[in-house]
Amino acid sequence: MSEKQVLVFGAGYSGQAFARANPNHAAILGTTRSEEKFAGLRQAGVTPLLFDGALTGDIGDALEKTTHLVISIAPDEAGDPVLNAAREAIAGMPALEWIGYLSTVGVYGDHDGAWVDETAECRPVSKRSVMRVAAERGWLELGREIGQPVAILRLSGIYGPGRNALVNLQNGTARRLVKPGQVFNRIHCDDIAGALWQLIEANKGGIFNVTDDEPAPPQDVVAYAASLMGVTPPPEIPFETAQLSPMARSFYGENKRVANAAIKAAGYRFRFPDYRAALGHLWASGDWKDGAARSPMKR
Repeated sequence: MSEKQVLVFGAGYSGQAFARANPNHAAILGTTRSEEKFAGLRQAGVTPLLFDGALTGDIGDALEKTTHLVISIAPDEAGDPVLNAAREAIAGMPALEWIGYLSTVGVYGDHDGAWVDETAECRPVSKRSVMRVAAERGWLELGREIGQPVAILRLSGIYGPGRNALVNLQNGTARRLVKPGQVFNRIHCDDIAGALWQLIEANKGGIFNVTDDEPAPPQDVVAYAASLMGVTPPPEIPFETAQLSPMARSFYGENKRVANAAIKAAGYRFRFPDYRAALGHLWASGDWKDGAARSPMKR
């Protein structure tokens, strides 16, 4: 098989974790909307390209040699920005072998705390999740048209170095909101990276929940982080009286436990199966403060 070249549309937090993992030293290109982010992308092992909704010559040239596409850009009112700008070019890519699309478990909507897997009905509540369902369908449809595997990775709440409850406690933004019965799944960015590489190596398509093993009340996560730091956790705040943005409040309108058997069946073993393992590692390693400065993952 030819050497891999991966193009990540939207090389942000998760995309850079994916690039740092890079077990077989594939060539990785990634897009950003700002040249100011080029240095950070290069530090993560990414050759940067500009993309702001239009297909440029540089991206067109990159598509000619790209074997694997990873899409990590959210849809908007106009649809999926990558499909809108580059669908025809992607359909004609001569070397393409696989497409991965990073979606969200938000597509399932609210299931009153019940377990859901990839066969569950998608009944999204928020507008952003409705748009995600449409984007998923667009990528799966393109895959069928061109005869290439498309993997949809439905992600739960993303955290990792620089973005976690330890950081929130340090900067004073951590809160313990209590809504009885409410749970959330989470996913460490390195497990997103690992799942992507697993599916790439297996050349496998389909829908996969990429999420931890333990849906848990959010206030428990803050309390555990505080115990690691040896600080007093913030007081519990009843959800009904909490001051929240409309987006934050909408997250609490969806309650479900998300199962991850499909990605395990595809051969992936989670590095951080629950928040305790992840926060404990972040605290012990010192990586919790800033993910941008850490060295590439060793595998």
